[in-house]
Amino acid sequence: MSTLTIPESVPAAFEDAEQLRKAFSGWGTNEGLIISILGHRTAAQRRQIRQAYSDVFGEDLLKALDKELTHDFEKAVLLWVLDPAERDAVLAYDSARRWGPGDPVLIEIASARSSEELFAVRRAYHARYKRSIEEDVAFHAKGDFRRLLVPLLTAHRYEGSEVNLRLANSEAKVLHEKIGDKAFADDEIIRILTTRSKAQLLATFNAYHNDFGNPINKDLKSDPKDEFLSALRAITKCITCPEKYFEKTIRLALNKMGTDEGAVTRVITTRAEVDMKPIKELYYKRNSVPLPRAIKKDTGGHYEDFLLTLVGED
Repeated sequence: MSTLTIPESVPAAFEDAEQLRKAFSGWGTNEGLIISILGHRTAAQRRQIRQAYSDVFGEDLLKALDKELTHDFEKAVLLWVLDPAERDAVLAYDSARRWGPGDPVLIEIASARSSEELFAVRRAYHARYKRSIEEDVAFHAKGDFRRLLVPLLTAHRYEGSEVNLRLANSEAKVLHEKIGDKAFADDEIIRILTTRSKAQLLATFNAYHNDFGNPINKDLKSDPKDEFLSALRAITKCITCPEKYFEKTIRLALNKMGTDEGAVTRVITTRAEVDMKPIKELYYKRNSVPLPRAIKKDTGGHYEDFLLTLVGED
């Protein structure tokens, strides 16, 4: 489901490192060469290039890129070069520091990653910032959001396919009662959404729909302006169908008055190797416009070229 295109014959990591060094030399940066290399390498290959660059030239590739690139192109490339867990740790750190109720990044990371991926993010966060993600979130988030986000980010969900249908029906009833009472931040809602396996939650949401006639997300739209409800909807969407969630995120980022480059960069760099192909398909189905065309319309320069490369349209 990745949109990344890799050449049939990939040069050795030290060769790519030497080519990148050449791209930084002279009177101008060769951005096209940077894109042609980094935009066509897997996470494992990029990790090897970064190590080779450090071994050969005694400098972190990220620092070299930071000196050579600017603006949105720089941000996108720097995120892309990071290992996925380290990338999520950086995104989580930035989100926690500026955190506000409308920021979806922490929920995306906690809900759209597997338990092992989330554990790796927490380890990367600890290694990079010398503290835990949960202590930063607990410090910056307040009230009901703190009660939701901390267990969400520290959950280690069962990843198997087994479900308890009796439990699903029982907890669907609990969710319906609490939502009906508008007790959206009730401990039971938070407990169910932050501890149950994704398979179990899918069964619970199906039982909710079957027993009460509405998808749970529809009932969570009783007040579209309520940011806590928006957070609950984001959790359920990331769990039930992350492709739809990220399609909507990039659609809103591109279609708003003034492109939200941060959201566009985040979605493409985090999903290009995961599920960008179905996201592209959903985007076209929803908008009757290919995603690459939308990217071309709303971005420009080397930033546009890099994004198009990652979505398989270079």
